Amino acid sequence: MLLAIDIGNTNTVLGVFDGERIGHTWRIKTDARATADELMLAFRGLLDGVTVTGISLCSTVPAALREMRTMLGRYFADVPTVIVEPGVKTGVPLLFDNPKEVGADRVVNTLAAHHLYGGPVVIVDFGTSTNLDVVSAKGEFLGGALAPGIEISVEALASRAAQLRKVELVAPRSAIGKNTVEALQSGILYGFAGQVDGLVRRVVKELGGEATVVATGGLSSLVIEHCETVSLHEPDLTLIGLRLIFEKNT
Repeated sequence: MLLAIDIGNTNTVLGVFDGERIGHTWRIKTDARATADELMLAFRGLLDGVTVTGISLCSTVPAALREMRTMLGRYFADVPTVIVEPGVKTGVPLLFDNPKEVGADRVVNTLAAHHLYGGPVVIVDFGTSTNLDVVSAKGEFLGGALAPGIEISVEALASRAAQLRKVELVAPRSAIGKNTVEALQSGILYGFAGQVDGLVRRVVKELGGEATVVATGGLSSLVIEHCETVSLHEPDLTLIGLRLIFEKNT
């Protein structure tokens, strides 16, 4: 089976593919201090009974990627491995002022979205940051928008405001909060939904008025039901893109 690994700033997501079908997926915290041997202990527990025949990997955390390389070289040396970095074939033209600034995950998402939906596509990735990635009808990465993510914003608010605290991220009874918890829930969920809708509408207008809008990322399920502009949800978008890149390079 192909093992796809997406190392993000907050979480690392793993998934195994049997052909084009994705089987199990796992989400663990990203720890840039974890050693190669510690990573292997975690992987061994998750992959018990899984025969790995290929590995596809992308990372936005250089320190975590370094240890992951060591782990793969030590324990998976005979397994074909593709790491998304310069020199790897992705088939995604980067129409960006400095293509080196584009994160590997955004390239992978662009490939997967165009493969699944054609184009133009707007990807809303709810992660450590909230990313809007814009894909042309030809599958080109056109750019996008970056905003602070939900968890970052909640933590900043709780740490800077003495009488506010972290709350469970669920929808309140109404937009008009009747207590501090509900007021925070309203501001977070409906506020981020409104932010996404505003950004998407501006982007779609610049694209000519029509585009498919797909949400992904670990926190996407919290917000998308409150968004008016998001039409599709694909939580495994990055893993699907990693499978496609593996196929292009092996």
